[in-house]
Amino acid sequence: MSDDPRQSAERYRLDRALRENGLEPEPQAEGPARGSTAAERAAFVETSIQQAIRRGEFDGLPGAGKPLPDLGGSHDPDWWIRRKIETEQLTGLGPPALTLRVEHAEIAQRMDAIAHEADVREALEDFNRRVLEARRQLLGGPPVVTPTVDVDAEVAAWIERRRVREEAAAITAPTRRRRRWLGRRS
Repeated sequence: MSDDPRQSAERYRLDRALRENGLEPEPQAEGPARGSTAAERAAFVETSIQQAIRRGEFDGLPGAGKPLPDLGGSHDPDWWIRRKIETEQLTGLGPPALTLRVEHAEIAQRMDAIAHEADVREALEDFNRRVLEARRQLLGGPPVVTPTVDVDAEVAAWIERRRVREEAAAITAPTRRRRRWLGRRS
């Protein structure tokens, strides 16, 4: 039976309606009892898996009978985490030392995505604050060797990169005549 009382009530109504119409309700697969031990639950799960194998429910799955790719020769207990991070392209996961190092390497691209100087300055100050905070913490893992950034120098570099992008856009963009909509004479 289900632990959800709504589901149990609906199952009861369905069984009663079937009996009233002269039909026999389907027998419900009983799981392990609530007060069962871990060994009994494990035995129930194993039995369910074996029955599904005999019914052929696992036949034809992709990758069946093939070794797992990219396991390599060395034993890495966290291989599945690394693969999930790579396939899902997740960022911001891991010890601060590694995430800050990656963020520092991509700081120019991150700042170029920001439109206003005040926001760039705020993002750089936040980065420096997180680097200093990570250096103070004793969380384990690799040491934090990421340097802080010079906010004024980075803002100046951001301004220069923005100016160059705007000049390049002005050169490549076709010149368009603006129409005056206000004061247009008929």
